[in-house]
Amino acid sequence: MATRSTTRKKNLVSKATQLAKKRLGGDAGAACADFVRTYYANVPPADITEMDTETLFASAESFLGFSQKRLPGEPLIRVFNPRQKDHGWNGSHTVIEIVTEDMPFLVDSVTAELNYQGLTVHLVIHPIFQVTRTAAGKMKDCAARTEDGAHAESFMHFEVNELTDPKTLANLTGRLEQVLQDVSASVQDWKGMHGKVAGILEDLDTQPKKIGKAEIEETRAFVEWMLDDHFTFLGYREYDHVGTGAKQKLKAQPGGLGLLRDAGREIFENWADDAPLPDEVRSFIRQPHLVMVTKANQRATVHRRVHMDVVGVKKFDASGKVTGERMIVGLFTSTAYSVSPLRIPMLRQKVATTMDGAGFPRSSHDSKALAHILETYPRDELLQIDEGLLLEHALGILHLQERQ
Repeated sequence: MATRSTTRKKNLVSKATQLAKKRLGGDAGAACADFVRTYYANVPPADITEMDTETLFASAESFLGFSQKRLPGEPLIRVFNPRQKDHGWNGSHTVIEIVTEDMPFLVDSVTAELNYQGLTVHLVIHPIFQVTRTAAGKMKDCAARTEDGAHAESFMHFEVNELTDPKTLANLTGRLEQVLQDVSASVQDWKGMHGKVAGILEDLDTQPKKIGKAEIEETRAFVEWMLDDHFTFLGYREYDHVGTGAKQKLKAQPGGLGLLRDAGREIFENWADDAPLPDEVRSFIRQPHLVMVTKANQRATVHRRVHMDVVGVKKFDASGKVTGERMIVGLFTSTAYSVSPLRIPMLRQKVATTMDGAGFPRSSHDSKALAHILETYPRDELLQIDEGLLLEHALGILHLQERQ
């Protein structure tokens, strides 16, 4: 049985479609009515039932007019404060409207950027239309159903607390342009990044003898685990080592993918290519391990606005000397944070090494308490920490618990 708010929404949208037919008439009116109907189809009733019919119609009709011309690969973005004389309706919020090719991560990436800018999102409308355009980008048809020659386009409408400073509006527009560019680069290059990382598995068969078989197999399992939808690939770049000691540098090879298409895009803050290596990278080079997991200083602009995860895999020459790195940049998926570390390659090895290092009898109270500490240890830190420091921290937590 339909609720009162659902019934009210249905009636409001129906009146708005009738208004579109009446105001525009003919084919234009019918097309706008179809647009209005699809535009509001999946909006929660509570979000629009306080609006009047005129606002519902004018807001959608204005957006449809804005979307009339768009070239492939060029998103339309406008950030504005709706006014009757300019847009056909008045609003108390600043509105962001975007039209672009439909792809993953659009809504969450834009929302994350708005939140990062300190803005509260009051309304999100996100229909997907099947759009047919001419070679010059002019819209011929916009429908909810698939048509011959049509392409899926995302129409995104966000409302945030009102901004009045023109510089602030222009800055927000620029930030959203960068976000959409990053989303597009990450999605377009996903297959290429996936292939590059899969290629690491083949190279593991030719690692130098000084790398133990157990570590090679655990590295293989970890890379396969990442490829099995446990890592969102956002960027990939390969580096060559140049110089030695404190002056050692990494020189980027051409052909970066995703976010790292841009040769000037930094992984670590205040560290550019051909600059002295960050301490964590230099330390990794000295260690006998194949893989480094760390955090970038830079936050992701795609999917979640958090510090990006960086996975570095060493490259060797025929003599076994480290010659460079493969840098994989992205985000571990939610599964990496919810599943037991005993089911994650490399982490399971860390846990086992830590348990062995503690030396507790397997069935003892201390052994069980330590196992629980490691199971619930902050996952980001568990991914990055070395076994020696993990043992020290875990025992410290255990001893604190004993003292209540």
